[in-house]
Amino acid sequence: MWSRRLGRLRPVVCGVEELRGRRREREAALRKARREQQLVSKRLLRDDAPDESGEGCVVAILGEAEVQQFLRLAQRGTEEKDRERALVSLRRGLQHPETQQTFIRLEGSMRTLVGLLTSNQALLQLEAARCLHELSHSEQSAVAEACLPATSYLLTYLSGHSSDFIELCLYTLGNLIVESEAVRRQLLPQGIVPAMATCIQSPHVAVLEALGYALSQLLQAKEASEKIIPQVNNALLITHGALSTLELLLLYLAGDIQRTEDAGLELLACPVLRCISNLLTEAVVETMGEQMQLRDERVMASLFILLQFFLQKQPSLLPEGLWLLNNLTANSPSFCTSLFSLDLIEPLLQLLPVSNVVSVMVLTVLCNVAEKGPAYCRQLWPGPLLPSLLNMLAVSDIEVVGQSLELLHLLFLYQPEAVQAFLQQSGLKALERHQEVAQLQERVHALWKTALHG
Repeated sequence: MWSRRLGRLRPVVCGVEELRGRRREREAALRKARREQQLVSKRLLRDDAPDESGEGCVVAILGEAEVQQFLRLAQRGTEEKDRERALVSLRRGLQHPETQQTFIRLEGSMRTLVGLLTSNQALLQLEAARCLHELSHSEQSAVAEACLPATSYLLTYLSGHSSDFIELCLYTLGNLIVESEAVRRQLLPQGIVPAMATCIQSPHVAVLEALGYALSQLLQAKEASEKIIPQVNNALLITHGALSTLELLLLYLAGDIQRTEDAGLELLACPVLRCISNLLTEAVVETMGEQMQLRDERVMASLFILLQFFLQKQPSLLPEGLWLLNNLTANSPSFCTSLFSLDLIEPLLQLLPVSNVVSVMVLTVLCNVAEKGPAYCRQLWPGPLLPSLLNMLAVSDIEVVGQSLELLHLLFLYQPEAVQAFLQQSGLKALERHQEVAQLQERVHALWKTALHG
């Protein structure tokens, strides 16, 4: 779940705390909608090459007799190579939803597959895990729940030595977490968090990417805030070096993006950004102390390199970086200071026209900065901020306008010169168009009164 943390603002004038409370409610609704939307994503690992016999790549749907035959041969075949080939054939058949349904209906099929997963022959283990991975990609919750007997073994193998096998297990678990609350309910007491914590020390980038995916899916579950977050031990993850490892991975990504045009880097960037955001929760910050410290300017610079990369290559991913920027600046004056010391306010404002969602998030970050008081508002003003805000008041999206009004309120509160500049640039005329919008009326009138009477 995305964790929105707000800094403490002293009640300087009447109404500030009330505005903040409404802001919390709006952003909670935004987080909920975003969490539910993101939960649907799944990952599928396939590296099949055409086989040596030259057979075509079209995979046939398997019937009950064929599934039984392949399972029997994989379990009892005399030659290991024949057993492996049987599992390969089964795995390819499991790419079809029809074969998946046939498989889970057959009595003893999952028990046989789990037995092969736990065998002492590495190749059979790997192919059995790949079969489970195909099943985990199903859109049917019944298929995911049929995989329940395998989950404890998948967790055990996270402490193994094969990075490829660990990666496969993590993606399989991540897919199962998405589809079924029953799976999530079983994985927590089985120890999924400590098992994931063992993966943090891995030197393999692919394992860390898979870990980020699985962990972010767990924390985005619809019941996360009530049932999972209270049990997921963020402090344990941080103690095992999660935050510092993810920070180093973020720095690595930023450097790599500057050196290459690899379009696949965003697959790693998203889970890394999500996981750092999820670890930066209010309770953990208060209890972990120095272990929560991040290198402000390096992290901020790396994050903006990623934002520029997303802007150029895949703008739909900008919210991922902006959620982290939101969590970094919400309760940290030092990260807000980094925005100024690295001259990042103008690049941040340049993101405003991308979309309404991005506009709201950029404005939220700027509110985080302005909340820190007069010294921060003085650095925001003068500059391109006022023209940008006037442009935002010209749009019709209520969330964008509402967040713009809140930022103007903070600027008027802490930087009185902003009021005069606002009036000189026809700010009242910009407010007029929103006077009759029910959701904005109260804030528009309050801002109007402040601008005219102080």
